Amino acid sequence: MNVPTVPPGSHRILRKILTITLAILGIAFILWLDRWFTAYVDLTKFNEHLSVGLLVLIGFLTGFHCVGMCGPLILSYATKNARAGYQSHFAHLLYGVGKTVSYTTIGGLLGAFGAIVAFTPFTRGAVGVAAGIFLILFGLHMLQVFPALSHFQFRTPGFVMRFIGKEYRKHSNPFVIGLLNGLMIICGPLQAMYVMAAGTGSWLEGAKILFFFGIGTLPLLLGFGFLTSLLSNNLTPKLLKVSGAFIIILGVLMINRGVALTGIGVDFHTLVVRVSQQLFPLVEQPFSIGKEQTITMDVTKTGYSPNQFTLHKGVPVKWIINAKELTDCNKVIVVPQYGLEIKLQPGVQVIEFTPAESGEVVVPWSCWMGMIHGTFIIPKNPPTQSINQTSAAPAVDSNKATEENYQQHLLHELNDQWQRAKSFFSGI
Repeated sequence: MNVPTVPPGSHRILRKILTITLAILGIAFILWLDRWFTAYVDLTKFNEHLSVGLLVLIGFLTGFHCVGMCGPLILSYATKNARAGYQSHFAHLLYGVGKTVSYTTIGGLLGAFGAIVAFTPFTRGAVGVAAGIFLILFGLHMLQVFPALSHFQFRTPGFVMRFIGKEYRKHSNPFVIGLLNGLMIICGPLQAMYVMAAGTGSWLEGAKILFFFGIGTLPLLLGFGFLTSLLSNNLTPKLLKVSGAFIIILGVLMINRGVALTGIGVDFHTLVVRVSQQLFPLVEQPFSIGKEQTITMDVTKTGYSPNQFTLHKGVPVKWIINAKELTDCNKVIVVPQYGLEIKLQPGVQVIEFTPAESGEVVVPWSCWMGMIHGTFIIPKNPPTQSINQTSAAPAVDSNKATEENYQQHLLHELNDQWQRAKSFFSGI
């Protein structure tokens, strides 16, 4: 009986196919989680806590790598201070403060540079996409998945390294050594964080990223003599790979948010809306006053509500935005396809524009950070009733009309939710 044999090399091919498939599914799962959280979770609290926790965790895991590179620096000033009769605990604290100040300052400068380069929503998105790609490549480099990426990293310019070496020999002050540590960008994870800071396009966000990353690296650097003795040499590379996986997650999220800011309509949220529109073509309908389409939206710390509207080609739109709770994230709305960048103020604002697209079109919009999403849907067919039906209505006070229209919108949405709930339970 002949037993079929597996051709040589087929196992390797199947393994690669399986790896690529799992990677695609993993990316889709990450994006789905990101979309779910942005829709149902208090973004101001969640994103702040998630970002802080994730950055500190990445910094902590990266600390095992930092021990090997920066440990001798700590030993050098600790030895000098011990000979001089000084306590090493205070010296370690000074080193940690100097290192954190250096990281935070450089992160802020890179974020400010990103803001200068990315002066429009599209360029901000492009910078975010580029930064996300670099983060993924850095993460793959740390995971050692592709040998071709083994040399993927930025090299510190020679004149900077010479300056650092000269200053190290000149100073024994731990605070100064900590400050100089921020210039040593030979560390791959630190390079990834610097790229991420530049990709934010905000000096504050860039400074925050490096501050919390730096805080995460401190425990191992300050106590490496004790902590590293508890770990085997084989565990450190594994922990560094875990850090690389987290950096890849940050890169995927950054690319998705960057794509959202460009307005090209291929971010995960817009793709989901397009698919759902084909399967369940039930969307929020605009209200009409005179010869306009009037849509009303609330802005709260949890996002924009509602965040999906049906508009009609060639009919002017009056977008009434009621900014109830503004945060650093939701305070600016960008609609790249229409060239709109709306800086919100507390209270009611009215934005006017006219859709010009034809056919079934999904127009994405988001906050300035690409984290809170919304869509305009321009259907193929014109409205069944004339948009001008109410044009003969008697003139009324504009504020009163806005208030009545807003109340009508709330009643419509409550009725819509009730009908959906009835349909759901009747089908059980």
